[in-house]
Amino acid sequence: MKFHTEYITVHTKTKRAYVRITPQVEAALKKADIKEGMILVSAMHITAGVYVNDNESGLIEDIDQWLEKLAPFDRNYRHHQTGEDNGDAHLKSLLVHHEVIVPVTAGRLDFGTWQQIFYAEFDGQRDKRVLIKVMGE
Repeated sequence: MKFHTEYITVHTKTKRAYVRITPQVEAALKKADIKEGMILVSAMHITAGVYVNDNESGLIEDIDQWLEKLAPFDRNYRHHQTGEDNGDAHLKSLLVHHEVIVPVTAGRLDFGTWQQIFYAEFDGQRDKRVLIKVMGE
């Protein structure tokens, strides 16, 4: 079995953002030169996540509003007693999860018709890293 590891850096202009990273994952797969296997994509920060869904702007706005409803910004989070102000970002990342595994078949990401990989940022405006680990034959 072969392994290939890459790190990409995401820097958002806003606190919350949803960035399609499918092209970067496909580039890592091409470099790895595997035909069958899987790819792990993992946000390396506790206020971010990675998910698979449709690249449709209305849906992305719906996801953002849903997350804000479930984990709204609130000045009264206990986490803020540490001097931080990002308690909601930690909760949002739990809802999205920090990683996905995507199958590789015949040298390509084995997606459904509309599936894409997204990096979800909840405490942005600075450099954050994402791990891409390709495994297979």
